[in-house]
Amino acid sequence: MMNQKARMHTAEHILTAVMRRLFGSPRNLEMHLGEKKSKCDYAVPRPILDKDVAAIERAVNAEIMKDDRVSFEVLSIEAARASYDLWKVPPGAETIRIVFIGGFDATPCSGEHVEHTAQVGQFRIKSYSMKNDSTVRIRFSV
Repeated sequence: MMNQKARMHTAEHILTAVMRRLFGSPRNLEMHLGEKKSKCDYAVPRPILDKDVAAIERAVNAEIMKDDRVSFEVLSIEAARASYDLWKVPPGAETIRIVFIGGFDATPCSGEHVEHTAQVGQFRIKSYSMKNDSTVRIRFSV
C-alpha cells in the first residue's frame, strides 16, 4: 500500500495547481494534511459554487489519471528565486527542492510524494465552505 501521507501531499500539489489555473489562486493560504482527510484554504476572486467544486474535482482526477512522473531537483535559493514562490523557505536555507509533477506543476517542497500521479488514487472533495467572500476551504480525501 502506497504511503497515505505521500498520496495526500501529491494530491495537494495537484489541487493547488488546478486552483491556480481555474481561479488564479497563487498558493494555498493554509493547509492541513491528514491520514483520512485534508484541507486547504485558497484565495478566490468570488465565492465558489457547487459547479466549481465539481470542475475542480474533475480537473484534479484528470491530472491524476495521466500517471505523470513525480520527480525533483535541488536548486540554489538564488536560482530558484527567479522562477518560484519561496514563501515557505526557512531563513538561511541555501538550497531548495523543486517537486515536478510531469509538465503540470513545479513547486518548492520538502515533503513526501508518490512516484507517479496514478498512485494518488481517486481524489474526492468531501466538503467546502467560504471562510469569507474571497477565501474557500476545501476538504478532500484520496
